[in-house]
Parts: sequence; C-alpha cells; structure tokens
Amino acid sequence: MNRTVLLVGAIIAAALVGVLYFALGKDPQAIDSPLVGRIAPDFALKAVGSNESIDLSRYRGKPVVLNFWATWCRPCWDEHPVLTQNAQAMGDRVQFVGVVFQDDEKKITDFLRERGWTYPTLVDDRGKTAIAYGVGGVPETFFLDKHGTIVAKYTGPLSTELLQGYVQKAMR
Repeated sequence: MNRTVLLVGAIIAAALVGVLYFALGKDPQAIDSPLVGRIAPDFALKAVGSNESIDLSRYRGKPVVLNFWATWCRPCWDEHPVLTQNAQAMGDRVQFVGVVFQDDEKKITDFLRERGWTYPTLVDDRGKTAIAYGVGGVPETFFLDKHGTIVAKYTGPLSTELLQGYVQKAMR
C-alpha cells in the first residue's frame, strides 16, 4: 500500500474523530440564532381557515411565542398539547402564534380540528417566513419580548417547564 495514501487517510480519520469528540457533548437545541437580540422579521400570513392576513406587528406590546411546525412532523404532534394548554393558561398576557410551512392547508385544518387550537395558526405557503427566521427544521420556537425583539430560540419540542422559562425571559 502506498504510504502517502495511508498517511492522508490517517489524517482525515483523525480530523473526523476530533470533530466528533468535540461535538458530542454539545446540545444541538442550544444553538443560538443570529436573530436573538434583534427585532423579529415582520411578516403577514394568511390564517388557517380564513382569508384573514395577520401581521406579526399586530402583537407588539406583549410577549409572543412564535412556533414553526408542520403536520408531518411527529415531534410537533407531541408538542402541540403543551402549546395549546399554555396558551390557554396564559390568556392575554402572552400571544402564541403558529406558523406552518411545507404543508397542505387541508391537512393543517384537519389536524387542528382533531387536536384543537387556541391561538392563530398561519400558513407560510412558500416558506419565505421560515427562511427569514433561519428555520432549519420543525419544531422551532422563537420568543419575542413586548417590543418585538427575539430574546430566545428553542429547537425541538417544548415541555411546559421549558416553555414557561422562555416566556418568563420574554416578559422581562
């Protein structure tokens, strides 16, 4: 076997082992968005089940929980009851908004009829809003303060404890 090939292979393998070693201890949900600390990108999207267009800026003045999800996403199914129960419990103090992308409106409507919903759910037909927020997958949730500044982002399904902790951060 050629020594050069063996040496190059050993260097590449060592580099991969090093990357894996340093990455294994990191929590992928803890990756910060470059949008944290900035005003949330504004958008106007159509509400599910109506032709009403809802603009995010409508909710300035109170914290917002902005959740990106899809009906084909199993973790989103698991997270949905947590979001609806907390939205109901928090009432008018916090505005929850769901944004569904890469999905069919009939499937969204069926999902919401079957599982219930207590806050506006909007359709991001072309995925432009998800792109503006840098959404890499669903579920992803952004927490905005009353001024519209993103104070935190969470990737993955939220538990009640996590959700309430992030909402407290948005209420400061």
